[in-house]
Amino acid sequence: MSQSQTDVEQAVIDTKPGYTLWQMVLYMLRLGALGFGGPVALVGYMQRDLVEQRGWISPADYKEGLALAQLAPGPLAAQLGIYMGYVHYRIWGATLAGIAFVLPSFLIVVVLGWAYVGYGGLAWMQAVFYGVGAAVVGIIVMSTKKLTQKSIGKDKLLWAIYLLLAALTFITETEIAWLFITAGVLVWLLRAPPAWLGGSKLPGLALLQWPVIGSFLSTQDASLLTQIAIFFAKAGAFVFGSGLAIVPFLYGGVVTEHHWLTDKQFVDAVAVAMITPGPVVITVGFIGYLVAGLPGAIVAALATFLPCYLFTVIPAPYFKKYGKLPGVIAFVDGITAAAIGAIAGSVLVIARRSILDVPTAAIALVSIILLWKFKKLQEPVIVAAAAVLGLVIYPLLHP
Repeated sequence: MSQSQTDVEQAVIDTKPGYTLWQMVLYMLRLGALGFGGPVALVGYMQRDLVEQRGWISPADYKEGLALAQLAPGPLAAQLGIYMGYVHYRIWGATLAGIAFVLPSFLIVVVLGWAYVGYGGLAWMQAVFYGVGAAVVGIIVMSTKKLTQKSIGKDKLLWAIYLLLAALTFITETEIAWLFITAGVLVWLLRAPPAWLGGSKLPGLALLQWPVIGSFLSTQDASLLTQIAIFFAKAGAFVFGSGLAIVPFLYGGVVTEHHWLTDKQFVDAVAVAMITPGPVVITVGFIGYLVAGLPGAIVAALATFLPCYLFTVIPAPYFKKYGKLPGVIAFVDGITAAAIGAIAGSVLVIARRSILDVPTAAIALVSIILLWKFKKLQEPVIVAAAAVLGLVIYPLLHP
């Protein structure tokens, strides 16, 4: 049998999946409703369930989906879920799988947003977030440490970008989106310069204009929902990295730039993301609800997840051919270093405004120690324990 015949037979096998589209949708609904542990855990569940146990997805397809999700901006787990739907059912599969994965956690954060707005003044809710907010600081510290070790390593150029963005984020208390793209283009040009560098059209220069345009639009006199759509679309389109990578960008926009939330409300929003299943980025739904009710939640979620959907389904057919090009890898390395540097800077900003007293400092410190010592300890466990501590300590300090 010739190699070409073998390839044809394999292609026929690949077009006949051993599961229906609705089975994939139901799986994504279940994962979105019960999948705790953040992006790393969620992508691990998909590999275990879809590749190893059920055999719905081949190891090669899974690896390609994971690589594409890591290269593109947006939430890692959501993009991988979209790609899993795309493998055998293309656009319909990607669309329905993505909606199913995000919908359960979106509904949860909307309910929590309603309770927060309606009952946020109650002492018990203030007590819960008193403890949880401090724990979130500790969780972000450890997440930043892991991201830094994994993505920066000992690379001097990436360390320079990382430290510069960390310092700028801390000093300005905001995130400058176009610096992310600039970092990517810089590493690309230094490490894998294109042969047509001297040409009149440079895609990197075009990329630099995107966030500038977004920033311009966001300054115009638009309705609140339009401003929400523009801001969260930028968050979905320009934030690289998984889970908490979006936190500094959101902080700079919703707290510093637009003043939609206070520091305390923002930390509470991050805490909500920690205690709910599904993608951490779903906190945008909670933030949107606090800013503009249910319409705000819907617009914020759609604007955030639409770019990551498009960044998955559009390049998917071409990724096998171009995903490993040195220029693409270098560009993503630069953006990733900038994104993680911004996270590091935001940790300092959030900690400075969230650690209010000795008990909150102690909760944050203990959270760091526990996550450091016990590698398999899940963040929701830390958050739940901090909530209990808040219920005990807060009434004693605020009788």
